[in-house]
Amino acid sequence: MLTDAIKKAPGGNRTAGNENTGVLKVLAIVFMIIDHAGAVFFPQYRDMRLIGRIAFPLFCWCLVVGCCYTSNIWKYALRILVVGLISQPCFMLGLGHEWYQLNVFATLLLGVLAIAGIQKKWRGSHIWAPILAILAACAVQMDYGWRGVALILMLYACREKKGAIAAVLTAFCLYWGYGTFKVTSFLGVPLITSISFLPQAGGIFMALTQVQFWAILALPLMLIPMKRKSILPKWIGYGAYPVHLLIFAAIKYWMM
Repeated sequence: MLTDAIKKAPGGNRTAGNENTGVLKVLAIVFMIIDHAGAVFFPQYRDMRLIGRIAFPLFCWCLVVGCCYTSNIWKYALRILVVGLISQPCFMLGLGHEWYQLNVFATLLLGVLAIAGIQKKWRGSHIWAPILAILAACAVQMDYGWRGVALILMLYACREKKGAIAAVLTAFCLYWGYGTFKVTSFLGVPLITSISFLPQAGGIFMALTQVQFWAILALPLMLIPMKRKSILPKWIGYGAYPVHLLIFAAIKYWMM
């Protein structure tokens, strides 16, 4: 029974958001491919990068749900480590990164290890594990970096309340947006950048022009529950990342 599984889950209480990770992972994979295709082949179409922002919060949320329900969080972390190692050359070839720039699985791995420390509470690991994870993400260059690890930890901390999840992701996206490249329209529709009679709100509306802010579009998918559970084969969920990057690398080589 699902109720029994929830009670026995090492991560504690049931999460408040959408737990249909099968559907969420498929959507995240689609958005990720759109994002990477825009970065590699169609840099002039910034709408693709904007749509792609939805992927990472979905992957983070699926990770949080997975950490709550996995029977062995260490095996979960090991799978992520193995896929990350396999994906690294694909990441370098497909997206043009260097060997010292780690792929997103390094960020996800640090998130899982930090959550494991919180769950196990081994000699104060619920305190030092998250701190070490953030410091490691600061010390080593990786996709999404310490901000990505912080988002995973914040989503885990507020997983039991929909309002808290919404508040965390909204605040994070407003902060995350600054310093990224600007977009002035989406699918041809101009974005609001200011409202003259609300001078103090100008900074918030300026965030609409920052591509990373649009990760907020993931929020409804994270919160709206789906009654029918969908199971995505693990080989698809984990394999989609390195495989699509290898395909991109092959296309780039063919186009040379």
